[in-house]
Amino acid sequence: MSSPLAAISPLDGRYADRTAVLAPYASEMGLMRARVHVEVEYLIALADCSEIPLEIPPEDRSALRALYSEFEESDGAMIKQIETEGYGEFPATNHDVKAVEYFIRDAMSEYGPWIHFGLTSEDVNNLAHRLLLSDAREQVILPDLRAVRDQLTDLAHEHADLAMLARTHGQPATPTTFGKEMAVYAARLGRAIGDIASVTLSGKLAGASGTYAAHSVAYPEVDWPAFAESFVESLGFEHAGLTTQVNPCDDVASLFDAVRRANQILIDLDRDCWRYISDRYLGQRAESTETGSSTMPHKVNPIDFENSEGNLSKANADLTFLADYITTSRLQRDLSDSTVKRNNGTALAHCHIGYTKLQAGLEKVVPNEQVMATALADTPAIIGEAVQTILRREGHDDAYERVKELTRGQTVTIEDFHALFGELDVSAAVRDELQELTPAGYTGLGESLARGVGSPEE
Repeated sequence: MSSPLAAISPLDGRYADRTAVLAPYASEMGLMRARVHVEVEYLIALADCSEIPLEIPPEDRSALRALYSEFEESDGAMIKQIETEGYGEFPATNHDVKAVEYFIRDAMSEYGPWIHFGLTSEDVNNLAHRLLLSDAREQVILPDLRAVRDQLTDLAHEHADLAMLARTHGQPATPTTFGKEMAVYAARLGRAIGDIASVTLSGKLAGASGTYAAHSVAYPEVDWPAFAESFVESLGFEHAGLTTQVNPCDDVASLFDAVRRANQILIDLDRDCWRYISDRYLGQRAESTETGSSTMPHKVNPIDFENSEGNLSKANADLTFLADYITTSRLQRDLSDSTVKRNNGTALAHCHIGYTKLQAGLEKVVPNEQVMATALADTPAIIGEAVQTILRREGHDDAYERVKELTRGQTVTIEDFHALFGELDVSAAVRDELQELTPAGYTGLGESLARGVGSPEE
């Protein structure tokens, strides 16, 4: 059953090669390693507390830290064995965090009484999960999103002046440029990236009910809230001082919400690219080895954008569920969130697939300038806005109505506009100005807007 073909989830089957990059941050072995990290650093922090009679010499600190920095699959297998079967002097725990404690005790038995001292499992788990989420954000999610943003910025700059018919309500509208439309998405995504990067994760270390009871009964002279704050901050998180047994996860929900908003922007982009391809505004570089359709050999389907849309939609469904669920707990603690949090990586994996598929799609697209130009030339009615605005400037109260009478619901040609211009009571200079209007030239500041887009989050 080890073959990807036998996997229940496509994330570990069909997409296993794509999702492997998330394994260090989303797998059970990754969670084991993170738990060892928290337990070891906590043990060392205890030794650094002057009121606690624990000394750990430098060589032992190095050996302890090697337990997580050099964590291997065999270490994970040993922890799993302790949990399910027992190992050596340790009985089966049927408890994943207790198995981690015994794993460390097996390696460094002389510190046995101090390993997991005063802690509840949630003290370890809430920090371990955040270590994984923080690393996944920095190592996978943000680099993925920045790569998409950079592609969009490049497209915006490269095609800043490429005039294109716009559509509002699905109908022909004031022209834009292809570059400016890509710049809109680059700017939106840049802001979303900034929101994701700015979410501060928090951690707790306050014991079984959030009161530091075990810690303070053993060493009442220690300022345990200050100790916890220092320790949590040493891991890179903000200290959550008031909690139940559970760290409420409002911070993680904020992160998931920020990622979901970025995904929604990219779903919007996927759908627009799909439509541009359908309208032949965009072509796609065809791969000679690909099959577009099993029956129609000519087709080059927009599969990357479709795959991206599907995966990001699935990710958003998961992220919404997670953000809603993990912020609740019955009274001081229930375990329903424990199994739910194991699916954090599933949501992030669908994100990663969606981002990389979108990157592949953007890499293949080529604007079809001739199709865009023809669409503009075939829709001269779109200069109607420019005409009536110039006439308003010249004091014509009926400017809108004159153009509406000519164009609304009618098939109109550029010659029809020129005939209208000849009837107008305007100066020769204004008539010349009107005569020079063309659909392709009516793009406003589209080019400069496209060239001005950068990286708003930086």
